[in-house]
Formats: sequence, structure tokens, C-alpha cells
Amino acid sequence: MAPRHLDPPRRGDRYARARHLATLDAERDHAHIYRISSGLEFPWDYQRALELALLRTFAVPAIGGLIDATGQFAHAGQRRYDDTLVLMAALAKYGYDSPEGRTALRTINRAHSWYAIDNADLLYTLSAFVFEPIRWIGRYGWRPLVAQERVAAFHFYRNVGLRMNIRDIPGRYEDFEQYNREYEALRFAPAPGGRRVADHAVDVACHWVPGPLRPVMRTMVIGLMDEPLRRAFAYPEPRAVADLARLGLRLRARGSRLLPPRRRSFYDHPPKVRSYPGTQHDYTVDDFGVSAPTAVEPRWRGRT
Repeated sequence: MAPRHLDPPRRGDRYARARHLATLDAERDHAHIYRISSGLEFPWDYQRALELALLRTFAVPAIGGLIDATGQFAHAGQRRYDDTLVLMAALAKYGYDSPEGRTALRTINRAHSWYAIDNADLLYTLSAFVFEPIRWIGRYGWRPLVAQERVAAFHFYRNVGLRMNIRDIPGRYEDFEQYNREYEALRFAPAPGGRRVADHAVDVACHWVPGPLRPVMRTMVIGLMDEPLRRAFAYPEPRAVADLARLGLRLRARGSRLLPPRRRSFYDHPPKVRSYPGTQHDYTVDDFGVSAPTAVEPRWRGRT
């Protein structure tokens, strides 16, 4: 599954790639479609949405409680974000069956093996990585996703999940989306551990802006959460700031429609990884990922 390349569209033809993707088979060509959609068409949106997808998992008491028990976000929140996004990017750029992709999967599986994680929670996390970007782009993207992009994202992460030994992954997009919605309705709930991890995660986002702007940034991040997510974290709704943040994202989308097509993939020219010195080009996939855990309560321990 070596990366396929697409010649850059004619300058100014903003929708050429969308027309190209709409001609492909979403299952057979899913890796090619996902690489173009996330790396060339919506790289910024995918990054923000995957960050939000990770945050959503903390609203599940079992997941938030485990992350809280490890102390990972309390002591190295930015690095945990960076590791997750870099490993996901490696899977998209190189393919999950490439040497780099297999290394990323070994790193992810090794980290999960240290803890007692229910298959249903892994399955939900996988679904969040599929559907949160789709919903984000539906609200704030510069164009709608074509059907092939949505279904290809499902097939891409389904194949990733199979290689992570996650069981019971639905075979149809619609069934997995239903699982995602039903799981959230059933499992999202307030819990002290989940709130603590959410606070740390929001603090990570706030440190991306200068100090005087961090209170505003915090309010904006909370404002972009939907009601079930805010309720699970017991965050109040900052209505005015939330409306302003959503308006800003929609204005950004309108402005993006006027830009020429992106000619260099995010995966070939990634930004600096905040918690690592240098750039991603200074590292291999082996350099990313969590280290062996310190002691945690017996109920959180895995078999290895």
C-alpha cells in the first residue's frame, strides 16, 4: 500500500481534487483518499478534529479514569497529544502495512497492553477518530466532504483497528456511526478523573497562545464542545464566546475557499512538534510514544 501521488491541480481549481476523489472506490482506494483528504484538502481541520476526538474519549469515566491514573496528561500533556497525532500521521503518510506504519502500530499496541482497557472503549476511541473529523468538517470545512472521503476514513481506521486487534468493528459505515452515537449516549458521564484530564488537555491548548490570551482560549475551547461533552466535564456553556468562536471558524472556511489548492501535503511538510526539539524530520517513528508506566492501581494494570 505504497503512497500514490496526484499531480497538483491547475492553479485556482479549488475543487479539482474533490472531483478526482469522487471517481474513486472508497473501499479499494481508502488509503489514497484519506491521505489526500487529510493531508492536502483539510490538514488543519483534521488536526483540530483529532485533538477534539481525543478529548471526547476522556468523557467516558473508564477512559478518563485510566488516563488520570497514569498521570500522563498531568505531567506531559503536550507530549501525549504530539505522540498520538504523530503516530496517526505516520499511518496515513506511509500506510498501516509499511515498515513505518507497523512500527507505529507496535508502539500504540505496546502502550495499550500495559493497562486494562475494555474492547468497547478501544472501539469507541477508534470511532471517534473516524467521525469527529467528519462532523467538524461538516460544520467548519471550506467544502463538504464527498461521500468517498467519509467512507474512506471509515475503511482506513477499520483497517488500523483490525491491526490493533480491536474486536467487533462493524463492517459498514452506518453501523459504526450508530455505535459511536449510542456509546456516547450510554457512557458519557461526569467523573472526577475525566474532569481532571480534560482540564489538563484544555490547558495544553491554552499554552499554544501567548499568556494574556489563555483565558480567552480556554473559554473558546470549551465553547466549541457540544452539550453532552460539556455536561460530562461539568463545564458551563460560554454562549457569547462560543458563538464568536464558531463564527470565526466559518469565516475561516469562507476565506479558505478563495485560496489556491494546497500543493504540498501536510505529511511531507509537518509543523514543528511542540514537545520535541527540532522538527519531525529529525525523528523516526520509533522516537515517538509513551514510555513504560510507573505503578498504577491494580485495577488499571494490563497483562504485560
